[in-house]
Amino acid sequence: MNWAAFIWLVLFILFLMAEASTVVVISLWFAVGALTAMIASLLGAELWLQAVLFAVVSIVLLCALRPIVRKYFTPKLTKTNVDALVGTSGLVTEKIDNTLSRGRVKLGAMEWTARSTSGETVEVGTLVRVDRIEGVKVFVTPVEVTAQVK
Repeated sequence: MNWAAFIWLVLFILFLMAEASTVVVISLWFAVGALTAMIASLLGAELWLQAVLFAVVSIVLLCALRPIVRKYFTPKLTKTNVDALVGTSGLVTEKIDNTLSRGRVKLGAMEWTARSTSGETVEVGTLVRVDRIEGVKVFVTPVEVTAQVK
């Protein structure tokens, strides 16, 4: 019986089980390396050659294919709820004054308590951009509106 081939088969199965339990796409390449070494063992290759084949195939596949596989199989996360508001524009409905802890901004259909990111006072009717959100407050910066000439 070819014990080296049996050991490579066991390693192949263990690597596949590890990949199935995690989805980091690392163990998969070592499973292919073990399969390559097992085939080499069955063809009568020396143990040192089997180990070299295992290492080379695993590392080459890991370096070459893992980025490609992750690119196509990693889900694209869409910002939702509060995270989706960062970067959007709104209109100041109550003067923003950080020293008096006052200010409100309308973002879409909702009004938010607002503070100025820079600390400056922002007048009613000013168009602002949301920089960040902390709790129930949005931190905003006035947006410069450029006139379009036709």
